[in-house]
Amino acid sequence: MLHSLPSMLGSKSVTPQSAFGKVLRDLRKSRGLSQEALAHEAELQRNFVSLIERGHNQPSIGTLWKLAGALQVRPSAIIEDVERIMVPEADSKSA
Repeated sequence: MLHSLPSMLGSKSVTPQSAFGKVLRDLRKSRGLSQEALAHEAELQRNFVSLIERGHNQPSIGTLWKLAGALQVRPSAIIEDVERIMVPEADSKSA
């Protein structure tokens, strides 16, 4: 139902990029990794990780896979967490 996604989005102040950045930062910190350590594990530049976390850049699918591998989570788990931020009511509907 991709065509209905815009109507599902919650707060307009939260963008997909900022939600992804928050999820990435939270996962990184929960694993005790610095941006530099995450970047090294994912074979990315540290400043790129910083830009993603701040919502200034967005990762490609390939980069998502690298980040997920470095964080030892499924790429879909990251996207699910972003969706929970973007569409909070979806979390309660699926429960």
